[in-house]
Amino acid sequence: MDLVRDALEKVKMIQDRLRTAQSIQKSYADWMVRDVAFMVGDQVLLRVSPMKGVMRFGKKGKLSPRYFRTFEILERIGEVAYKLFLPLSLSAVHPVFHVSMLQKYYGDLSHVLDFSTVQLDKDLTYIEVPVAILDR
Repeated sequence: MDLVRDALEKVKMIQDRLRTAQSIQKSYADWMVRDVAFMVGDQVLLRVSPMKGVMRFGKKGKLSPRYFRTFEILERIGEVAYKLFLPLSLSAVHPVFHVSMLQKYYGDLSHVLDFSTVQLDKDLTYIEVPVAILDR
């Protein structure tokens, strides 16, 4: 009987610890969740995920841009996904993105990259060509 009682006490102790850990994780997850919803026709910025060691848009590492450019939302798919209108140059990219990859666009052209002069490969990389020498 003592062996069973000790085992039950240990099981209860483990369950209490698991509940505490789950509560901590849930409070952290609730703190990190953004309640964002976009309407069809809204302009959004698409987040660029930097790859380690790859130079994107002329910058590497911490200084690389966070957003690629603006896109129009065509359709809401489910609770947290949106279909974007992508140009033909990005036809190899799937047009549906999670809400965490999107940011509302407020009409400031200073933070949008112009990629019309850049020829992107299928893996969204490009060869950087210097335009001018600015300093010696």
